[in-house]
Amino acid sequence: MDNRGERVAVYPGTFDPMTMGHVSLIKRGCEIFDRVIVAVANDTPKSPLFSITERVAMAEEVFKDVPQVTVEPFSGLLVEYAERRGAHVILRGLRAVSDFEYEFQLALMNRKLKKHIQTVFLMTDYQWLYISSTIIKAAGKLGGDIKGLVPDNVYRKLREKYGYPYPLN
Repeated sequence: MDNRGERVAVYPGTFDPMTMGHVSLIKRGCEIFDRVIVAVANDTPKSPLFSITERVAMAEEVFKDVPQVTVEPFSGLLVEYAERRGAHVILRGLRAVSDFEYEFQLALMNRKLKKHIQTVFLMTDYQWLYISSTIIKAAGKLGGDIKGLVPDNVYRKLREKYGYPYPLN
């Protein structure tokens, strides 16, 4: 794909589920880049709660009114996907120092594989510092009220998946 003159970033993740931390980072990415591709990873060592189709559909619904954002599934090496999509930037979020070491290793490996693709890190907004998809799923599974920590459509899907009524009673 030819994106000459367009600043395109790929924001990869499993998004199982997408949190408000992800949403915040993507929207902030839209302030820096002309287009942000939300790349939903099919290949993951994790055991996702939601299928790749469900994760893509939920993310598409979240960003349906944001023309700068494209949501796509991807498989294989991230840098090869980014190159195919004409992106020169991989956008990553950092919550805490503990994220940095892992993200730094990934960025260095990606740089080794494709030198022309840069990794740009954005710090999370402080209000989302403590949340992760894993923590959201754990609380949701036990019936915890996670409203406001995930987009409304994701909240509904989590409640349905775990067999709880929507809205929260």
